[in-house]
Amino acid sequence: MSNSVATQPIENLSPQRIMEVGMAFWPARTLLTGVKLGVFTELGSGKRSGAELQSALGLHPRSNPDFFDTLVALNFLERDRDGESAKYGNTPETAAFLDRNSPAFMGGFLEMAHDRLYPFWGNLADGLKTGQPQNELKDGGAGMFEELYSHPERLEQFMDAMAGISYGNFATLAEKFDFSKYRTLIDVGGATGLLSTLVAKANPHMACTTTDLHPATDIARKKIEAAGVADRVKAEPIDFFTDPIPSADVVTMGMILHDWNLEKKMMLIRKAYDALPEGGAFIAIEAIIDDARRENAFGLMMSLNMLVEFGDAFDFTHADFDRWCREVGFKRTESIHLVGPSSAVVAYK
Repeated sequence: MSNSVATQPIENLSPQRIMEVGMAFWPARTLLTGVKLGVFTELGSGKRSGAELQSALGLHPRSNPDFFDTLVALNFLERDRDGESAKYGNTPETAAFLDRNSPAFMGGFLEMAHDRLYPFWGNLADGLKTGQPQNELKDGGAGMFEELYSHPERLEQFMDAMAGISYGNFATLAEKFDFSKYRTLIDVGGATGLLSTLVAKANPHMACTTTDLHPATDIARKKIEAAGVADRVKAEPIDFFTDPIPSADVVTMGMILHDWNLEKKMMLIRKAYDALPEGGAFIAIEAIIDDARRENAFGLMMSLNMLVEFGDAFDFTHADFDRWCREVGFKRTESIHLVGPSSAVVAYK
């Protein structure tokens, strides 16, 4: 096999894919910088010339037009003319998701990527060699969650960012999963209460409770009240490591299991099992890696991100989830594709 690969004529090969991925930090940093600078919020639903954008954002003249035209070429901005008379505007996608005034704004996550993940990923090689986190802990700082929960304003920003990238997955779960046979739901580590809110809106018979540490539930109560579902969704503080999960027909964990090592994953799965009645369902929403570990590149890179952030944490396949859940007593599992690289894996008691 190796000989046949080595003897392929070079003229039949192309380095394009290697270059695209090897230099992918160029478009990534361009987009992240656009979000950080507020380009998409500044444009909103309007149009600006390059000079107007440059002035509004406080940029050097060297930035114009290269920076804005690069965003056009990457399909993150539209431009209606050429030359100095050109006007720039958002695309439908950037207007929806990257304008801070849009209800679907998810730029908070990209701002976090700009500020935290991008520099930490520069130490990926160290993480692969040592198995140790490459975030604030590397320089003696507090861990990610300890840092967030000690600063309420940063915690709310993070929670909003996670809600922005989770909305499509949670809304799809609320529609695709058959909740008709269930009446109560507990969402573990529910942050803003978004999953509970969307399930309650799509399934009027459901009573949902979002649980998290106390600072998060204070924020969640405001979001739930604003969503108009406070009669069927409540927020309760628990520490899911030290407290039992309250009983419910359905237990959900959205992007929770991948934050932990196998020992803690198994503890959380056992707690979910104990909280459910016979016939109850445990649902984990993640970027589930395909069983062959060949296709879901995002899920695999998310697992590398868990190494960078936490060291021994990792993402997993449906087959992994099935094995762990059967070990604690669940009868069967299934997978439900949600949006993009994400799926819900469900274990039935």
